[in-house]
Amino acid sequence: MATSAFPPPPPFYRLYKDYIQNSQSAPEPPPPIQGTYNLFGANYTTDDALPSLEEQGVRQLYPKGPSVDFKKELKSLNRELQLHILELADILVERPSQYARKVEDISLIFKNMHHLLNSLRPHQARATLIHMLELQIQRRKQAVEDIKRRREEAQRILKEALAKLDGQ
Repeated sequence: MATSAFPPPPPFYRLYKDYIQNSQSAPEPPPPIQGTYNLFGANYTTDDALPSLEEQGVRQLYPKGPSVDFKKELKSLNRELQLHILELADILVERPSQYARKVEDISLIFKNMHHLLNSLRPHQARATLIHMLELQIQRRKQAVEDIKRRREEAQRILKEALAKLDGQ
């Protein structure tokens, strides 16, 4: 069966044999998973909370609190990153054995930048959803206008045809 060009359907297809006559005969889908679950040997959670840098064991380089200016902090971290990369190049030329500390600093900056960007994901998702909904509304309005225009055109053609028939 494994090498057959047309293998038989899986055995659970029998659960749906009367579906066309009675849609209630099919089994209910499983309930959504709540809490933690195991997938391919790793534990995952259904909570979409972004863990803080402290929870991950990383030092936070930008101010804590809900009123973080993301743009300002990302620009600041980017300038700091550029400076550290230049210093790393200088260290690699002058004293190559001391590069490890600078690489750790660069890694810390990248982790902070990554965390800031991940903090913006909910805002990005919300803005994307708003944009998609606005496009749908615009398309539907255009479709309604097109239907109205075609209806008016059809009514005009019908009136012309009636006028011609009455004239004959």
